[in-house]
Amino acid sequence: MAGVTLAEIERFFVDEAALLDEWRLEEWLSLFAEDGRYLVPSLDQPQSDHRTALFLIADDRKTLASRVRQLLSGQTWAENPRSRTRRLVSNFRILDEGADSVTTTANFAVWRFQHEATDVYVGRYVNVLVRADAGLMFRERRVILDLETLRPHGKLSFIL
Repeated sequence: MAGVTLAEIERFFVDEAALLDEWRLEEWLSLFAEDGRYLVPSLDQPQSDHRTALFLIADDRKTLASRVRQLLSGQTWAENPRSRTRRLVSNFRILDEGADSVTTTANFAVWRFQHEATDVYVGRYVNVLVRADAGLMFRERRVILDLETLRPHGKLSFIL
């Protein structure tokens, strides 16, 4: 995708992290293209294909919108009260530039605070971004966790 800079990508991800930490999930959802996907592969097969393998999360834009509505409703048992998070995103790189998209990666650490417990989720994002009138948008967000197991309870109830 011609004209995209690493500085623009970095700003996009820093702003995106703030939206998630501030629980501005509808604004975050607006960063996804209509054909966008949010993927969290299993911990033991992070490079697998969401169409043929079991994923922790494999949402298209419609199911992602439903997830956001549920989280914002206050009726999601695992997120009531909602988690507080603080995330750091770093080591931004461009992996590939196509005619209409760019594939990027960045490392992340997300601290989650809920029920007097603190959990840390560490990994990397691999993203396919496209340019729209409003700026950069996700065509695909893949969250690759470096964890050996999900703690606590083996579930992921908030957005990484």
